[in-house]
Amino acid sequence: MVHVFVRLLLCGSLILFAVSLWQKDVLPDASTLQTELLDEPQQHPVTRAAFQTTVNNVTYSIQPLYRYDLYGLVVSLHDAQGVVDTVHAKWKDSLNVADLCVVWGDNVRSGAYRDIRFSSAQYQCFWQTDSSQAAGRFATNAISNNHLLTDNVSIAKNIHQARIGDQIHFRGYLAEYSHNDGFAFKRGTSTTRTDDGDGACETVYVEEFEILRRGGGPWRTLLWTAVGLFVVGLIAWVRVPVRFKH
Repeated sequence: MVHVFVRLLLCGSLILFAVSLWQKDVLPDASTLQTELLDEPQQHPVTRAAFQTTVNNVTYSIQPLYRYDLYGLVVSLHDAQGVVDTVHAKWKDSLNVADLCVVWGDNVRSGAYRDIRFSSAQYQCFWQTDSSQAAGRFATNAISNNHLLTDNVSIAKNIHQARIGDQIHFRGYLAEYSHNDGFAFKRGTSTTRTDDGDGACETVYVEEFEILRRGGGPWRTLLWTAVGLFVVGLIAWVRVPVRFKH
């Protein structure tokens, strides 16, 4: 009887893990999004002089171009400092901590993002759909891939906590940045939401970052619950004596 219970626990936890893994990144319904996400990003020119900062022994020069303030829904992301990212390490770019692909405005109003599949690469965000109706409703000027820069450990931690489906807000500067640590490196930024392709991403030096509301509903919690139950089941399986019939 005990072994039957343990088997059910192990099987049940695996099923719960699989379902939670599938559901945790489902994007929330537009009706649940905060009204601030209906707004366009705010952008204002500045005349601030370039400044320097050092991260991981590399000194960067940052040239702010515009004040930038954005409320958005995270639809895809890329960890620029993750183990699968080789380009940032090669270019000694520790200032770019993550890339967040977000939607706002008309895409929030229409809810078209719910019928779109999003993905991120090391420098790009992609979207595709099998629905011509969703494609027609999707506003390409209300999505952006944001290269987020920070030299602040606390802000970097907050950025890395963002997940698909989260509603976020950040402010800072659209900026160019560069270094000359062994070779000349420089990255620019888009300054409009209507461009596309290479160079269309926003590069933002972040001064404030917050997660307004978590996505994923209960599924992220249930995912870790499933892991815990599976571990309990494994321990029980090892500890419960096995009886053999002769």
